[in-house]
Amino acid sequence: MTGNRQTSWAFAEAYGAPAADTAEGAVLRWSRERAREAGLRAVSPGCGDALRLLAATAHAKAVVEIGTGTGVSGLYLLRGMRPDGVLTTVDVEPEWQQLARQAFRSAGFAANRARFIPGSALDVLPRLADGGYDMVFCDGDRTEYGAYLAESLRLLRPGGVVCFAGMFAGGRTVDSAAPPTEVLRLRELLRGIRENEELVLALLPVGDGLLCAVRRS
Repeated sequence: MTGNRQTSWAFAEAYGAPAADTAEGAVLRWSRERAREAGLRAVSPGCGDALRLLAATAHAKAVVEIGTGTGVSGLYLLRGMRPDGVLTTVDVEPEWQQLARQAFRSAGFAANRARFIPGSALDVLPRLADGGYDMVFCDGDRTEYGAYLAESLRLLRPGGVVCFAGMFAGGRTVDSAAPPTEVLRLRELLRGIRENEELVLALLPVGDGLLCAVRRS
């Protein structure tokens, strides 16, 4: 990538980020710091902006998030959702969810705006209602993304959106070297979504790659 393109990419990534001296900026910074301390991947500002935009475009009232982490992506999703929307967020680590709960509260979101479910996504998702959600955001175990897609198609209403974070895998997805299992699963997901005529897709170059698809009406 040329210097100009790198500069443009960096500008786009930072473009929608709130100022550090605002309440919103302070909460995001706190949440990102907790993620770094826990060794977690948090969505980039550009990826967060895309999630917020997609949630707003879908007029999302009900969103499922796989991978609560410390609440970074959830803050963006809640900002884009309807004021009466509820984020159902799933993670295997309850202590991380407690940090996310604190971040949401500090950001001014009422307690009933988020439903925290601890546990494995593949155990939790089958218990959620068919066609009951406007958006599903997946940022969990990359090797399970194919299974997340199958569950998402069941959960989404027609016109609903599903997104997968980390699709570039730090550049390994397009690397010709022998790939690890995680990358093989990401490539399978890319092929599967592209071949699914039920979906309208886009692979966005934000963060570490955000794959988005809309379920046709």
